[in-house]
Amino acid sequence: MPPTRIYALVAAATSFVLLAAPARAQFQRRPLNDPATGEQFHIEAAAGFWYPTAEVSISSQSLGILGSTIDFKKDLGLMDRRFPELHLVLRPGTKHKFRLQYIPIKYDQTAAITRDIIFNGQKYRLGQLVTSTLDWKAYRFGYEYDFVTANRGFAGLVLDLKYTDVTATLISASLREFDRAKAPIPAVGGIFRVYPVPNISITGEISGFKLPDKLIKNTTGHYLDVDFYGTLNFTNYVGVQVGYRSFDVGYVVDTDTGALTLKGMYFGVVARY
Repeated sequence: MPPTRIYALVAAATSFVLLAAPARAQFQRRPLNDPATGEQFHIEAAAGFWYPTAEVSISSQSLGILGSTIDFKKDLGLMDRRFPELHLVLRPGTKHKFRLQYIPIKYDQTAAITRDIIFNGQKYRLGQLVTSTLDWKAYRFGYEYDFVTANRGFAGLVLDLKYTDVTATLISASLREFDRAKAPIPAVGGIFRVYPVPNISITGEISGFKLPDKLIKNTTGHYLDVDFYGTLNFTNYVGVQVGYRSFDVGYVVDTDTGALTLKGMYFGVVARY
């Protein structure tokens, strides 16, 4: 073979290798055992703001006088507002997580009431200027066991203890009355997460509890917590979230009743270690 042809073949082969090497480096496959971005952590903390719409009604009797069913929006002028929220997850093992959530919810407003209402045995009359407050401290302590784990998601069981502390206060020129309901509420539910792409996840979670009518005399109640959100993870350590959450709490104790529903979008940031 003539030397010029040999040199041409060597030059062509060298050019092919030089061009192919960057291509192989650019399109490397992810290793088979490579968790999605954001799933390698021991501690995860998240903070954000929730923008729910509220539907709140209560009634409270005293001195043998039945209370009115008071709608906090229609009767007392409650306006929707945003609330901060905090979440903490401790992950000692791949399948085990301990979780804490705290959302301080408080509404306060002043309005002239448009009808007579009875609260705690006292009558607030049409046209009176009434300052009302609804203070709802929502704590959540939970354990999560992920019975399915994979690089692109998981599915698990959630066991919760939701501690609810709600205080409603009505103040006029001559009256000041309040009613308080607080109790630890057990709940059970499920959670799933999928990664359409390695750094974006979609998570859904539902948990709840219903107290049977005949378990405790003249007492019943329910709690339903629904949460769906997406997370964009910039790295394993930092990301942002957007989601939709709904709280639905109701109770009947003798002749006292309460119905509290909050639902809406939230936005937050998440950090991991």
